[in-house]
Amino acid sequence: MAGKGAEPDEEDEEGAEAASQPKKGLLANRKLLVIAAAGLVVLLGSGAAAYFFLFASKPETHLAKVKEASLPLVPPKVAFYNVPDIVVNIQSQNGNPTYLKLEVTLELKNAKEEQGVKVLMPRIVDQFQSYLRELRVADLQGSASVMRVKEELLRRINVAVAPYRVQDVLLKEMIVQ
Repeated sequence: MAGKGAEPDEEDEEGAEAASQPKKGLLANRKLLVIAAAGLVVLLGSGAAAYFFLFASKPETHLAKVKEASLPLVPPKVAFYNVPDIVVNIQSQNGNPTYLKLEVTLELKNAKEEQGVKVLMPRIVDQFQSYLRELRVADLQGSASVMRVKEELLRRINVAVAPYRVQDVLLKEMIVQ
């Protein structure tokens, strides 16, 4: 029995040694593959860097070309119309008289619309005053509040001057006293 038991042990040891030692051909191929991949990455990286440094155009030059191409040769055809100063009393929390002085300019598409808006100026001033009188001092504090006032004035003006269209309301002066 000892003879039979010794034979399998020897076979198991030889099989374990063969299994624990990797095949030299497979290991050599993996090393070669890793080295080749690393070399390829280095080669591609250096080629890309050389291209960007040597052949790519400078960003400033490209931006300058884009700016030159996008600038119009003719200035935009807009017209500006100054609305007469508006002074209204606004609501205050303590009941003291508080006044708002507003000076605005209207941006129009062209000078032809300026004549139409000029004729409709009493309607515009009426819209301004009716809206501004309802404001409180708190409604005019902060930049977000001022933007809301501008948007509301623009909406009201476009209703008043239809079929003309005012593109923007530009605040020149806004004083709360």
